[in-house]
Amino acid sequence: MASFDFSALSPDLIIDGIESAGFGVDSGLLALNSYENRVYQFHDENLVKYVTKFYRPQRWELAQIKEEHKFSFELAKHELPIIAPLKVNGQSLFEYQGYHFAVFPCRGGRIFEVDNLNQLEWMGRFIGRIHAVASQKDFVHRPSFNSEELLFKARETILASNYVPKQLSTAFFTILDQVIEVAAKQYLAVKRTQQIRLHGDCHAGNILWRDEGPHFVDLDDCRTGPAIQDLWMMLSGDRQQQLLQLDTLLMGYEEFFTFENEQLLLIESLRTMRVVNYMAWLCKRWLDPAFPQNFPWFNTEKYWEQQILMLKEQMSALQQPPLSLNNF
Repeated sequence: MASFDFSALSPDLIIDGIESAGFGVDSGLLALNSYENRVYQFHDENLVKYVTKFYRPQRWELAQIKEEHKFSFELAKHELPIIAPLKVNGQSLFEYQGYHFAVFPCRGGRIFEVDNLNQLEWMGRFIGRIHAVASQKDFVHRPSFNSEELLFKARETILASNYVPKQLSTAFFTILDQVIEVAAKQYLAVKRTQQIRLHGDCHAGNILWRDEGPHFVDLDDCRTGPAIQDLWMMLSGDRQQQLLQLDTLLMGYEEFFTFENEQLLLIESLRTMRVVNYMAWLCKRWLDPAFPQNFPWFNTEKYWEQQILMLKEQMSALQQPPLSLNNF
């Protein structure tokens, strides 16, 4: 199996791998913004642009990657704007020298404007359509959003890394444990909410806007979970702004899929999962040479001081009344 840090993934290996799958490469490789995997743009002799993604070894099982591809094909079949991988002889996941990779059509676009209410309503309609399709089947191999992995195991990863400075350790883990306890209880308290297949990482960076509307990229983090996970990351600003944004999103969303209002109780626990797991992700990946280069602020005393403050703010957010459209 190839090294987790991509140290053996040279440009020549990438080009040879792409060509072994039947694609011509008539340009250099333009590295795109991705840290978990390695993603490059290239064009062939006809100047057709493509994007290739080399998956990080040992992160997902092959069955989980194939299920990601199958989900994207299913959504694309329903004319949803998902950038699905290309198939060669019925195959979309290729292997070369121990690395697994896929090739996608290259689609450009503008950044999604999270404060644009017209775009938000449009987004709501598309996510509603995605969820209407996604709810018809279940994932077999992909994981779910769960507190055990995304809170408790993430804490173990942070602790085992030994990156938290000793002088800050007590303060950091005290507030971290408090936040995890409250978030886990909140998430588990809403037991009967519908669990469906999700994009899983539906934030502005994974949405590109064209004149005909949005298209979604990167299903790498697709999981099973509550529908609100694909909506809450589009909310920003103060409480009144978030209520207006949420109302606008759901106006479009409910044209195609019913939203369970009790899922609003899950927003802060899901946000907690994201921020705690993000810290753990950085700890886990810090030995990859790309991470110190691109995240120079991590693993400094100032960084961990900021995380203590952030966790205190998150504890306060967990204790606030949840967003409610009944009072809007």
